[in-house]
Amino acid sequence: MRSSRFVLAAAAAAVSIALTAPAAYAGPGQHGGDEGHLIGTGEWGKVELVGQVTVHDAEEGLIADVAVDPDGDYAYLARWGGSDCAGPETGGQGSPDGGVYVIDISDLENPVEVGFIATHQDTLVGEGMQVVRFDTADFTGDVLVINHEQCGKNGKAGVSLWDVTDPLKPKKLSEHFGDITIDAARATPDVNQTHSAFLWQADGRAYLVATDDEEASDVDIFDVTNPKKPVLIGEFDLNEFGVSQPALGLTDSFLHDMVVKEIDGTFYMLLSYWDGGYVLLDVDDPANPVFVGDSDFAPVDPEVLAVLGYELIPEGNAHQAEFTMDNQFVIGTDEDFDAYRLVVNTDGGGVYNARAGELTTIEEAQEVTGTTVFVGKACPGDTVPAPPAEDGYIAVVERGECFFEEKIQTVLAAGGYDAVIIMNREGADACNAATVPSYDTDAIPVIFVGREAGYGLFDTAGFDIDACLQGNETVDAPISVGTVGDVVTDVGAVFDGWGYVHLFSVGDDMSLTEVDTFVIPEAMDPAFAEGYGDLSVHEVATDPLDSSLAYLSYYSGGLRAVQIQCTNPADPMTCELVEVGGYLDPDGNNFWGVETFVRDGRTYILASDRDSGLWIFVDP
Repeated sequence: MRSSRFVLAAAAAAVSIALTAPAAYAGPGQHGGDEGHLIGTGEWGKVELVGQVTVHDAEEGLIADVAVDPDGDYAYLARWGGSDCAGPETGGQGSPDGGVYVIDISDLENPVEVGFIATHQDTLVGEGMQVVRFDTADFTGDVLVINHEQCGKNGKAGVSLWDVTDPLKPKKLSEHFGDITIDAARATPDVNQTHSAFLWQADGRAYLVATDDEEASDVDIFDVTNPKKPVLIGEFDLNEFGVSQPALGLTDSFLHDMVVKEIDGTFYMLLSYWDGGYVLLDVDDPANPVFVGDSDFAPVDPEVLAVLGYELIPEGNAHQAEFTMDNQFVIGTDEDFDAYRLVVNTDGGGVYNARAGELTTIEEAQEVTGTTVFVGKACPGDTVPAPPAEDGYIAVVERGECFFEEKIQTVLAAGGYDAVIIMNREGADACNAATVPSYDTDAIPVIFVGREAGYGLFDTAGFDIDACLQGNETVDAPISVGTVGDVVTDVGAVFDGWGYVHLFSVGDDMSLTEVDTFVIPEAMDPAFAEGYGDLSVHEVATDPLDSSLAYLSYYSGGLRAVQIQCTNPADPMTCELVEVGGYLDPDGNNFWGVETFVRDGRTYILASDRDSGLWIFVDP
């Protein structure tokens, strides 16, 4: 595999793209015109709009996931938290922080908001919603699963279970349960935040898997046979099975989402493990899951190469996945909100992958030039040398031992530097990965590069990726503080598009082999990089009646229907994903969640629009 340095060098030589885009669309409708959205002409192909309801307190970015009960009579929308989520409470249903809208969809053409399940103050509901018909010795009825993250100091975390057998009278079964440990020690009296959750039943018992946001052992499995008394039965870090790809710089490997499905008598958990890819576990014994295998990201991003014609390493970002109805394929979605990646170029010929800091715009990053000076870890109490002259110098800081904000403040206190470059530390989750540093001050541009790039800026030999991955953040780079390095001649922005979709064939041994990728055209067109909303895929729902069909929530790209089409059905390598329908409103959409269900022998699709509410479609 090529290093990130040389893959990016090929891209830099092949293309030069300016950061300009058409003026933002400022049309009427639900989205307003602050950033604009891609606009459409309604429905096409195998998607037909049936009904729509806007929640009573709709605002931009309010709605998250969608779930549906087993009978297809009620839908549930997650309230992700309004613009005042972290602010003071004003009371009443009209101003909750988070919760769940209950929507009566018995009349599909005229859905009606009929209830609301409020969460605790400063508490969100996001991607972990699901309704399951429960049947154990301890409980029979419909159970709503809700995940919880926080938007303020009073927030509660974990997972909650509600009895929604009567959706108009929901009853709390258990609330805010979860893992209370971080690295085996109790962290706080509160449970850890949970990004997603999934519930399944097997042999008269019920289990739930949750994403632990706060520790490396992020696969938390509970026995919820008695939903009023959940019991944690195991927590696991799948990086112990080597699912990440450090040679590509993909070391930001953690659990994001998961489903469980019984296939040929075995229960398999399909996990989307961000930079680790898509992972399969045998969970016949949920307390002792067995690693089956995982997918790998290709050495070269397939959509960038196919559409744009140059080579970049993939970004990872395995977000969510599902099996097709016949279990012959897995469709996975990679979420990516950044249509550009940065490239740092030096007078020594170096070309390095980079990311802009959280408060540094792409435009500000592109203006960074100057001579590099190594200033160590720049933690409180460290001495940062002044630059050799008043301007034209960049402080290169080593990650580790203190917060990014503290490093930036230490550099600012030294004075004289025009920008900060942070090089990654050692460790299994670091090295050549380029991340987005979070900090509080916007007084100076901040750029992040991998550790090998940091060595390269100072012509320092001896970087070893294997040794780096086995090291830890206390290791100091073999560069003397005050060393003057290469000159950053420019920072380029290389267009690499938005998030896209993977198609994997499932082997008889449950191995995953990638056979195709899919992306909407606008997502790979630099003309749509800014001003048209987020053009990344988010989630997928496969068709419960047709194993070849699936539906994608594509944020501002709308709802898309794709079909697996094969020139030789006996050979999965001849199969591809082909768009066969979709919906995009003339006023724009912003679809987060997608779910399917069957009524009267037809597949219906529910999509949650972040800015309005529930949209209902059918395969005509």
